Amino acid sequence: MSGNGLGAVELAKHLAGLDIIEQLGHLAAIYPGQVAFSSSLGPEDQVITDIIARNSIPVRVFTIDTGRLFPETYELLDRSRSRFKIPMEVYFPQADAVQQLMTEKGATSFYESVENRVECCHIRKVEPLDRALKDVRVWVTGIRGDQSDNRHSMDKLEWAEKRQLWKFNPLITWTSNEVWDYIRQHQVPYNPLHDKGFVSIGCAPCTRAIEAGEPERSGRWWWEQSKKECGLHSG
Repeated sequence: MSGNGLGAVELAKHLAGLDIIEQLGHLAAIYPGQVAFSSSLGPEDQVITDIIARNSIPVRVFTIDTGRLFPETYELLDRSRSRFKIPMEVYFPQADAVQQLMTEKGATSFYESVENRVECCHIRKVEPLDRALKDVRVWVTGIRGDQSDNRHSMDKLEWAEKRQLWKFNPLITWTSNEVWDYIRQHQVPYNPLHDKGFVSIGCAPCTRAIEAGEPERSGRWWWEQSKKECGLHSG
C-alpha cells in the first residue's frame, strides 16, 4: 500500500482495460485537482496535451523554462497556448540559485564534468519540478520506454517513493511512429527543430541534432557517456 491510500494493484485494476482518455479521466476523478502533467513540449508531450485539451480532462498542465531553451521552443509554447486553449503553467528556476551558479562557475560549467552538469540540471529543472509537484498525487509524463535503456525498465504506473506520488506514463509502450502518426492525424503543433534532426530537445547548449541510426537521446549532453537523464526521472 502506498502512502496515498491506494495500492498499486488496486489502482492498476481501476485503469485496466481503459484507453488513455479514460485512464486520465479516471485518475482525475479519483484525485480531483491533484493530477498534473509535466510537458517539455516534445512530440509525446504535445500528444498528451492534445488529448487532455480535446477531451476537457481536468488535468493541470505545466512546463519548466530553464532559461536556456531554444527560440523555437518558446515559439511552440505560444502556438500551443493558442491551439489548445487551456492553461499551461510555466515554472522557473530560483533566481538566487542561478545567480550563484553563474557567478561561481560561469555560463557553461556543465561541459566540464558530469557533476557540474547534474548541478545545473538540478537548479534549472529538478528543483522547479519539485515545486510544481507540491500537493500532487499523480504525476503524468510523456516518457516512452524505447527512448533509452533507463526508460525501458519503467512501467506505465509507478509509485515514486522519493516524491510520494504516483507516476503515470501513458505512452510508455508507444513507438515514435505512433506518436508522429497521432501528430499528423490531429495536426498537433510541434517543434520545427524535429524536422532538422533534433529528436530529443532540451536546453540549447546541451542539445544537438543526431545522425541516422543514433539513439534518440544521443543528442542530449552528447559530450558525456552517461545515462542521458537530467534527474527528473531518476530514482
